[in-house]
Amino acid sequence: MVNSQSSSRRKKILLIEDDQFLIDIYKEKLEKEGFEVFVLCDGTKVLKKTKELKPDLILLDIVLPNQNGWEILKALKEDVEVKDIPVIILSNLAQEEEIQKGLALGAVKYLVKSQYVPSEIVEEIKRALL
Repeated sequence: MVNSQSSSRRKKILLIEDDQFLIDIYKEKLEKEGFEVFVLCDGTKVLKKTKELKPDLILLDIVLPNQNGWEILKALKEDVEVKDIPVIILSNLAQEEEIQKGLALGAVKYLVKSQYVPSEIVEEIKRALL
């Protein structure tokens, strides 16, 4: 007999966002859906934290203090230890060239914050984890 609880551990999400209001909203929504959520408010420790946590998915803002999301995404995708962790960009930058840049750098999705309510973002995360 297979114990379903042991085989279905909670998925870990690393949320990299500097807006406390959005952090609270996304963290609450994701935790209600059964995800374990970890938050970083700037880009300086992302690679180190990603290696420690081994999250199932990274939700990444682009405009961040100290190190922007482009630099973070590039560093994540160049590191053999974490390069296969899916990254969803969640940003207010909505120019087509920025969306294309994010996807070209290795993001699995690029979501513009103003175009999605939090519950839709949760659904996008679930789809990316399938």
